[in-house]
Amino acid sequence: MWPASAVSAPGGDVAVAGVSLTELADRYGTPVYVLDEDEVRSRARAWRRALPDAEVVYAGKAFLSRAVVDWMDEEGLGLDVCSAGELELAATRGFPAERIVMHGNAKSPQDLRTALRLGVGRIVIDSDCEIARLAAQVTGPQAQQVMVRVLPGIEAGGHKKIRTGAEGQKFGLSIAGGDAEDAVARILGQPRLELTGLHSHLGSQIASPEPYAQNVRRVIAFMARIRDRYGVTLPELDLGGGFAVAYLPGDPAPAPAAYGRRINDELVRACAESDFPLPRLTVEPGRSIMAPAGIALYRVLSVKRGGGQVFVAVDGGMSDNPRPALYGARYTVRMVGRSSTAPMRTTTVVGRHCEAGDVLAESVELPEDVRPGDILAVPASGAYHVSMASGYNLTGRPPVVAVSQGRSRTLIRRETFDDHRRRDIGL
Repeated sequence: MWPASAVSAPGGDVAVAGVSLTELADRYGTPVYVLDEDEVRSRARAWRRALPDAEVVYAGKAFLSRAVVDWMDEEGLGLDVCSAGELELAATRGFPAERIVMHGNAKSPQDLRTALRLGVGRIVIDSDCEIARLAAQVTGPQAQQVMVRVLPGIEAGGHKKIRTGAEGQKFGLSIAGGDAEDAVARILGQPRLELTGLHSHLGSQIASPEPYAQNVRRVIAFMARIRDRYGVTLPELDLGGGFAVAYLPGDPAPAPAAYGRRINDELVRACAESDFPLPRLTVEPGRSIMAPAGIALYRVLSVKRGGGQVFVAVDGGMSDNPRPALYGARYTVRMVGRSSTAPMRTTTVVGRHCEAGDVLAESVELPEDVRPGDILAVPASGAYHVSMASGYNLTGRPPVVAVSQGRSRTLIRRETFDDHRRRDIGL
């Protein structure tokens, strides 16, 4: 759950990349998100080693900043974006457009215009509506490379709200229902679009390689059917992401190599059975690169004891981490910066917002003498926290601080009331 560089330090503290978490909380204030740059880079490299012949594309929705764009570029990864905003951010850093994949189940006209203007490598078609709309906007001499997002009909993922490969939900086009094949036929009839392959994404927090193997079998069989019916051998297969990380002790979280071995073995087998040439493989890890590199730091504001329960309220909450409220995500919490000999007590850590559902962590063990002013650290907080943060109660989104080799630097500053005031222009 913690970065590999995390070590216990005197006085109950924890140091990450040689930097004290207590000192970071004091220097930058709380809430604050700490990101171990070397952990991010190490995990990116692990994915490249796991699938050396594949294209590894970082899913920017997990967390994206200018520094992260640079890290992914330097580590040789591609970039998966879901909006014109994410795409423009990548462009400000000079990220190679040909290594960018544009996603989205409902791309806006601005999204498509920006993708075409900047020359992204592939645009993933997610509905019939996008085909003619996109083709009409391609004005250059080169056809725009596209993929079709297919629904393989596989249930996988840690919660029903993050399962995206099953039938009957908003993403993709069904293989079984014929929608995917209809889209393929329409794209093949568009001279301004070049169909390079198929894309799929099963969901998030998938803690076994087996669903990916099953996905490979179904999609390769579909690619073989396209070849037989339309005479087109598609050269690319994108399996998406969703690889699990540990949030609690004992959570299953296979290494990239475990996923890579199983995917490669099944790809070779499925292609041999269908007499289909091995396509170029793409995977899109986001959470598995970013989540374990991040730690959220909060300061305790109040402690309530009564009715056999302990509620510890902190200075953040669902505005900087909506995952527990959205789909019951669970976390480990540790007090840092003070040693305690008090017995451990089952505690609920709650946020500061006026919502009963503003609970950050249930049934965590904290010292019985936890008190206002104490600092709490929440590991595995690098993904889908700041990227999903809101301006609820005008509390301001927290800063993100990178640590590496004993030094820290601000990646994203704290949002202030002046930021809100400048946006509110009504009289």
